[in-house]
Amino acid sequence: MTETTGTIVVTANGGPEVLEWTETTVGDPGPGEALVKVAAAGVNFIDIYQRDGLYPLDLPFTPGVEGSGVVEAVASDVFLDVGARVAWSGSLGSYAEKRLIDADKLIEVPQGVPLDLAAAVMLQGMTAHYLSHDTYPLAEGDACLIHAGAGGVGLLLIQMAKARGASVFATVGTAEKARVAAAAGADHVVNYTDTDFKDAIEEIAGPKPLAVIYDGVGADTFERGLELLRRRGVMVTFGNSSGPPPPVDALALMRLGSLYVTRPTLFDYIATREQLEQRSRDLFKWIGEGTLEVRVGARFALSAAADAHRALQGRSTTGKALLEAAG
Repeated sequence: MTETTGTIVVTANGGPEVLEWTETTVGDPGPGEALVKVAAAGVNFIDIYQRDGLYPLDLPFTPGVEGSGVVEAVASDVFLDVGARVAWSGSLGSYAEKRLIDADKLIEVPQGVPLDLAAAVMLQGMTAHYLSHDTYPLAEGDACLIHAGAGGVGLLLIQMAKARGASVFATVGTAEKARVAAAAGADHVVNYTDTDFKDAIEEIAGPKPLAVIYDGVGADTFERGLELLRRRGVMVTFGNSSGPPPPVDALALMRLGSLYVTRPTLFDYIATREQLEQRSRDLFKWIGEGTLEVRVGARFALSAAADAHRALQGRSTTGKALLEAAG
């Protein structure tokens, strides 16, 4: 059988105005699928890049690569039970009241973890996890810089970096965001609208003090950040909130101290079921224990996805922005 469900659809690339709220139909699960009633969908910069065409997708499509909800029906070959509380990342189509999803993408959410918080960490939480544990595994005494420290990834990454014994510098754009980043545990917070972040960090820690930079901002911060890295330091560029970073001059990396530059993506760090389960298990454990605080800074109705995108692009949010389904 089929039923109608409220869905955001993109039929042409462009600004937030192309996010159209409409009625679509959803059918029974096919082999390997589950039908999920969505509780919350995370709003991420990847959604914006896909919407505006920076990351091209076939049109039309429904945005949203992470979310949480409750299983309403499953195919006969699916391991989950009806009624299971689940969350996912890496599956397009989450801006909808109900959706079909490959069950292999689903992780069961422990009862002690609210569904909204589960949705909030499936992309940004696992991103912070792989950045701090694998891309550059932080160790006791490492000095790191986290750009956009009051954002969704930034706040989680600060906490994970501190748990691993690192010294954390963070950049933010407002005084309020500085307070939020400091409350998450950042040792030094630089408001980049007031001062040059390189000069500010070197005034505190001396020249080239950083082992690693986690840069989700891109164009505005990439080149200046390279000058802060110690010999054989690592630049991890993982986002483009100010635009894509410029091309890398390999000889400049040599002159600056044999630096490393990498451009990771979450989906290469959860390529196997084992990796997906391990990262999500850690996150849910920390949330349940109260050792990882998840800040949901903005909540919007699913039908107001355009407003959520405007808020995220305007950098007016702290922590995670969520779309929530009615009922």
